[in-house]
Amino acid sequence: MTTTAPTESPGREDRQAVIDRYRVEREKRLRPDGNDQYVEVAGAFAHYVDDPYVERVEREPVTDEVTFAFVGGGFSGLVAGARLKQAGVDSVRIVEKGGDFGGTWYWNRYPGAQCDTHSFVYMPLLEETGHVPTEKYAHAPEILDHCRRIGHHFDLYDDALFQTEVKSIEWDDDAARWIVRTDRGDAFRAKYVGLGTGPLHRPKLPGIPGIETFEGHAFHTSRWDYDYTGGDPAGAPLDRLGDKRVAIIGTGATAVQCVPHLARACRELYVFQRTPSSVDVRDNQPTDMEWFEREVAGEGWQKRWMENFCTLQTGGFADDDLVGDGWTDIARRVRDRVIAKATDGITADLLTEAFDDADFEKMDEIRARVDEVVDDPATASALKAWYRQLCKRPTFHDEYLQAYNEPGVTLVDTDGQGVERITPTGVVVAGREYEVDCIVYASGFEVGTSYQRRSGFDLTGRDGRTLAEHWDDGMRTMHGIHVHGFPNAFVVGSTQAGNLLSNYPHNLSEAGRTIATVVAHAEAEGAERVEVTAEAEQAWVDLVVGSPMLFPGASLECTPGYYNNEGQPIDDRARQSFAGYPGGPVAFFQFIDAWRRSGAFDGLTFT
Repeated sequence: MTTTAPTESPGREDRQAVIDRYRVEREKRLRPDGNDQYVEVAGAFAHYVDDPYVERVEREPVTDEVTFAFVGGGFSGLVAGARLKQAGVDSVRIVEKGGDFGGTWYWNRYPGAQCDTHSFVYMPLLEETGHVPTEKYAHAPEILDHCRRIGHHFDLYDDALFQTEVKSIEWDDDAARWIVRTDRGDAFRAKYVGLGTGPLHRPKLPGIPGIETFEGHAFHTSRWDYDYTGGDPAGAPLDRLGDKRVAIIGTGATAVQCVPHLARACRELYVFQRTPSSVDVRDNQPTDMEWFEREVAGEGWQKRWMENFCTLQTGGFADDDLVGDGWTDIARRVRDRVIAKATDGITADLLTEAFDDADFEKMDEIRARVDEVVDDPATASALKAWYRQLCKRPTFHDEYLQAYNEPGVTLVDTDGQGVERITPTGVVVAGREYEVDCIVYASGFEVGTSYQRRSGFDLTGRDGRTLAEHWDDGMRTMHGIHVHGFPNAFVVGSTQAGNLLSNYPHNLSEAGRTIATVVAHAEAEGAERVEVTAEAEQAWVDLVVGSPMLFPGASLECTPGYYNNEGQPIDDRARQSFAGYPGGPVAFFQFIDAWRRSGAFDGLTFT
């Protein structure tokens, strides 16, 4: 194991000043409405979720039966479908509201869209499909193509229903089958169902007064309007914006990627900021295939990389840092400090002190980088992030900060208050109206709302009880997958499981393996039903609710955002929707692997 000497940690007096600044900036942004500050894309706003990428294809309703029906054609559905096929389950149907596979990557085609976790660990099933990403951070078109590659490789297109929204799924206890109904008039049956609608597919709009009155052009980044802007997802210039005044509202991960493209194209670009992102170096590089074949390729290479990244990024120790990016940087710093100071053994206090030192050092560097890159001092000051790095999703980019040096770009910092109102002709902040021709909403996706609102349907299980009713007091599962009262149904996500947010697809990969293993066992045993017991579900809920393992950004000391319930108190109900396995992601992935391999399937009944 090699180490680098840790730099001097911030002085305690300076640190207190930074902590005080963190608190002040957080309090500016607290608001009592929490998630209710956002507008649902329904009614007058329903057009914001129209599919601009493909024409609707009419078809006859489907009324057949399949072994497994999965709702959602993103990574969750693709991975689960692939693992089911590998396990010998041939009749797999994926129902997807988009026109193709991809999920988030079907919708996110805004200019500059990339993954912000190393593509070797982010893109699933690379080894199985034989694909090697062309660069460290793959762009959206390559990720979408990979989703299609998975679909073709595992024959998942054969029974898929695209441009189709599920409206209800009901359990027929006599037949031991689920009845799936959709907006296309479909009413087909499935022995098993999986729910993979995910947290990043339903866009949300900021609840700004007057948002419905704007008379110019407007769209959400997840439905980018290339007919208006020119250009394409492959990176062609946005050549129709040369005479346009454009506002973009939001400065999260999406804006960090698309602002540079807008900055080069617009006559005037106004970036409306409530909270700045922390923007670290991206340093994207093309994949050197000779290096890959020499140093990486080999059976199980992607699993090794995923486990190495997960271990380092969540505070564990490994001899090598295979990914070597901004996500693992703090972990490397913590490791080096612990090694330097652990003369009497590693203690919890030592780990906390090392993490604090590393975080303060890292955020100082990120803020100093702003001064180095941005020419205007006032703009640079407003772009500095005053919170711990993991309080909000870290971003990495080598053009975003530079965009503010373009002559037509103006940062409109709202000092944590957000946009005051929208008029028919522009955007108002602190009493000043900025007249614009177009508003781009980079306001993200619904995360903290109910599962039923995000998915657009409810699941009705045994005795007519809905999932919404079962989860009225908070999410209840075993392993984040199995729900009592809902036999042969599987939920896919990260909550109450690994809860690894830096590489979300890792959670989906483990869930896919688990689902395929359970279904294959049920089929081999000739079981008609598989269900978690009430006792096992309650024991798991007690375990995760009693755990301190909320992800770092869930802390109420953090600036408000979707990581911490928009700064609202995290009661038991909210904790059930945020909590993960007590030992953290690495421990959970080891636990669930052992659970699968045991063949005992503790907590489940097969009848």
